[in-house]
Amino acid sequence: MRFVPRGILPAMITPMTKEGSVNIPALRKLIDYMIDGGVHGIFAMGTTAEFYAVTPKEYQEVLEATVDQVAGRVPVYAGANAIGTRQSIDLVHIAEKVGGIDAISVLTPYFISLTQDEVYNHFASIANSTDMNIILYDNAPKTHITIKPNTVAKLADISNIVGMKDSTGDLTNTADIINKTTRAGKDFHMMMGRDSLIYGALSYGATGAVAATANVAPKLVSSIYNKYQEGDLEGALEAQYKLLPLRIAFGLGSFPTVIKEALELLGIEAGPCAMPTGIMTTEEKVQLKNILIEMEILK
Repeated sequence: MRFVPRGILPAMITPMTKEGSVNIPALRKLIDYMIDGGVHGIFAMGTTAEFYAVTPKEYQEVLEATVDQVAGRVPVYAGANAIGTRQSIDLVHIAEKVGGIDAISVLTPYFISLTQDEVYNHFASIANSTDMNIILYDNAPKTHITIKPNTVAKLADISNIVGMKDSTGDLTNTADIINKTTRAGKDFHMMMGRDSLIYGALSYGATGAVAATANVAPKLVSSIYNKYQEGDLEGALEAQYKLLPLRIAFGLGSFPTVIKEALELLGIEAGPCAMPTGIMTTEEKVQLKNILIEMEILK
């Protein structure tokens, strides 16, 4: 049986010092906060983690600290994202060297334009370079490259490609992929990548979500999944609506500065984002604080 990505996985931020280096002690505390909040896995070095702003050495340090701090309590996932196929493979090999990582998520390339054959070959080459479990990652709103459902269905036949994170924000796309993979009898599993659509994705057959908001509100986000699995659909839907203001609040600042500021408001050290991403204005911070208070996350 292949590995099954499931549950709520926080797309973990990378805490940084004022000088812009990775803050490992803060990372460890954040991991404990999220696991204590009931998340079902830890996802390091994804988009929310500002993967584009760390060096290969820092990338390895974050993975090593994550695996060590999680200490087997939940599965560990890691991103291996780059424009070039060879560079993504290099990151996969770093993850292999670290060990203790259950699955690797690979984002589509970005900046360049690709045909679907080229998209397929990118992911197939990465999968063939390793025995690690691979999760496809489509974030077309940011990369402007998508993995079309027919391409996903073809990639799902590769033995170690076990699932996909869909951050397109298009629930029709999510459903189409599930229909052409899981419902077609393939051992393949969809993870929702848009926090506002977790309930909808679960209804279509997704096995969970990778959620940036779970950094801040792990108990609330996890409750969407837990209640749904328990058959409490009304409770799951209510939790999804309760989470919505926090996801919408991402628009108050440049991503992922809102998440880091929210953690700081909760007394959890996160630090600044890497330049060129700046800080929120005083007015934006006040708006965010009020949202957290209204959601009963901040007292």
